[in-house]
Amino acid sequence: MTMASTKTSHSGGIAKEIERLREEIRHHEYLYYVVDNPELPDAQFDRLMNRLKELEAQHPELVAPDSPTQRVGGAPREGFQKIRHTTPMVSLDNAFSVEALRDFDRRVRETTGREEVDYIAEHKFDGLSMSLVYKDGRLVRAVTRGDGTTGEDVTANVKTIRTIPLTIDPAALKKAGLRGDFEVRGEAIMTRQAFVEMNKQQEEQGGKIFANPRNAAAGSIRVLDPKITASRKLDFFAYYLLVDGRAPKKRLSECLDVLKTLRFKASEDWKLCHSIDDVENYVNAWESKREKLAYEIDGIVIKVDEIGLQNELGFTSKAPRWALAYKYPAHQETTVIREIQVSVGRTGVLTPFAVFEPVQIGGVTVSKSTLHNMDEVERLGVHAGDTVLVERAGEVIPHVLKVVKHGTEEKKFQMPEKCPVCGTRVHRREGEVAYRCVNVSCPARRRESMLHFAGRHAMNIDGLGEKIVDQLIERDLVRDFADLYKLDLDTLANLERMAEKSAQNLLDEIEQSKKAGLARLIYAIGIPFVGERTAQLLAAHFGSMEKLRDANEEELLEVDEIGPKIAEGVREFFSESANRKLIDRLRAVGVVMKEERAAPKSTKFAGMTFVFTGTLAHRSREDAEALIASHGGKPGSSVSKKTNYVVVGADPGSKYDKAKSLGVPILDEAQFEKLLASR
Repeated sequence: MTMASTKTSHSGGIAKEIERLREEIRHHEYLYYVVDNPELPDAQFDRLMNRLKELEAQHPELVAPDSPTQRVGGAPREGFQKIRHTTPMVSLDNAFSVEALRDFDRRVRETTGREEVDYIAEHKFDGLSMSLVYKDGRLVRAVTRGDGTTGEDVTANVKTIRTIPLTIDPAALKKAGLRGDFEVRGEAIMTRQAFVEMNKQQEEQGGKIFANPRNAAAGSIRVLDPKITASRKLDFFAYYLLVDGRAPKKRLSECLDVLKTLRFKASEDWKLCHSIDDVENYVNAWESKREKLAYEIDGIVIKVDEIGLQNELGFTSKAPRWALAYKYPAHQETTVIREIQVSVGRTGVLTPFAVFEPVQIGGVTVSKSTLHNMDEVERLGVHAGDTVLVERAGEVIPHVLKVVKHGTEEKKFQMPEKCPVCGTRVHRREGEVAYRCVNVSCPARRRESMLHFAGRHAMNIDGLGEKIVDQLIERDLVRDFADLYKLDLDTLANLERMAEKSAQNLLDEIEQSKKAGLARLIYAIGIPFVGERTAQLLAAHFGSMEKLRDANEEELLEVDEIGPKIAEGVREFFSESANRKLIDRLRAVGVVMKEERAAPKSTKFAGMTFVFTGTLAHRSREDAEALIASHGGKPGSSVSKKTNYVVVGADPGSKYDKAKSLGVPILDEAQFEKLLASR
């Protein structure tokens, strides 16, 4: 066998393994995201995905656009291309009463001459209408509804939604009686839980707060960076199928069954109703049950089931005559704001909230609601004493919609100058919405600060987890990081679930952490915008905590890769006397605050810059970067023409793409290890 044929055979084996992994991952994605009945533990699924990413990184020529690895999102774009729909995506007429429903039924029966008509009743999802176009069984385009005639191409973003298949199994197409070309219409939504989590994260970061899951879903689809869409945990429900602009079956109910055969997520709760009485019963039943759903619905959609009757009924200039949206009344009431108070979150962000005269909304007593941030307070123009309209979207998310009537005293709300919990000065950076308490020992921040301090990438105190930290704080045994180093064996052994041996192990871990190093300490104390990589750069440049503490903005900006935002965060942190005193207490208990600079093992990488992207299988990125430095090289965080090598692990990011575009040499992990071992 020749060398060429051996290489071809090897490549063919890799291609088969990659395709096998893709099929297996697609199967488990369907079970997890669509059926909600996973067969594999998360860790085992992650191993499959990481193996596929590793193989695709080693063989970029085998990467396919419909691979499960392509859901992570690519580089940000400059704008959205306008796309004309092949068949208009019309809006529906609304009904707000049972009488309007019966009028709709009467018109349908009179026009068609039928005594009874079958209807499909289904949830009216509160999200963003989308069109998905498939060619040869592969997703090629996703377009928003737009004005119904023309929408925006959001394909890169939509590919990140796990409930949307990137490719359709040929066996499923055959079973459905379809070729590979078709269009699916449906709704991109955000679940209640995902909405709460996203707004909480936005609030902590001082970002935009979304009023409801619908706005959140629409905003997440229409961002220019697909990675943001991927982080927002969107969902998709399919409800219509077209082939060459027409429904491929005789009944809509059959099309819904086909969508499930093609492994799209469709509502489990639609119902075939044989009369308008059945429709009315369905509408009434879901009005009381809708708050129990994982997602929000604002009504019920009623459609004629027979496609032939749909065609006979046709359209008005604005909407189909064969469909109607019944809208439920919103859960809204008016009440008076007694006062506006401020809470302090786990990251130190101050959040204003309104305290109401208690009011019943949808059977629940509501007495307060977050106002999110000062921008929202000013947008609403709200003051204590104002009468406001409050909506309870879902079971637990009340929010102020608008001011109905101002009170007699319109005293403008002001954020406090000092933290209401610890009394230290409140900070606000120019251009940011958020007001923050930067005292890491603030009681409101204490728990999360402790857990971060003990984390694996920080001081690495194994055994200091949530349950232990909670007990230490509840019993007032620790008030700041320095108190950890004053704990003794008897104190720890008396905690719940702590025997003497485990208490001693934890004490040993705490003692060992004193020598974790300056870079880990800088990261552990929670300086704004200072992550692991930045902490390493600061430690290498200044060499001691004292020099970092005393550095001015100009000196900070001299550090490689440090910009004005990070410099301001460092100065802000050390401007707070409580933080400076904490550093002094840590020094007093023996925590090492100087960078130990070992002599380089060799100079073989002298003058060379290495950039890492993705996850290495055999060593952490920190260890790999330390090895580069120990041989005289420099770990970099961004790729440029001056970069000597980009080392690619599993799940590489945009640095990998940039390296390819610039022609920078790329090493996989095996090649990197070989280079390390060379003389």
